[in-house]
Amino acid sequence: MSETIIPHFANNVGAKIIELGVKKFKCIGATQPHDHPHIYLDLGKENKVVCPYCSTLYKFKKSLGLKETNPPNCKVGD
Repeated sequence: MSETIIPHFANNVGAKIIELGVKKFKCIGATQPHDHPHIYLDLGKENKVVCPYCSTLYKFKKSLGLKETNPPNCKVGD
């Protein structure tokens, strides 16, 4: 059985929009102790989604790598 790794993203900079190179991920709000309930988000056929907890708008950008974000450094963990 293979395990799929879902990347985690945090909005520590308070950006209204975060562009990322994946369509399935987990939003944690900000890093502890300022995180919100961790929620899995899936853009599906869409290219954007709003986190219902922190209202961050996530947009898919094909040119970004799996660990890249704009603004930079929103990926949590390795």
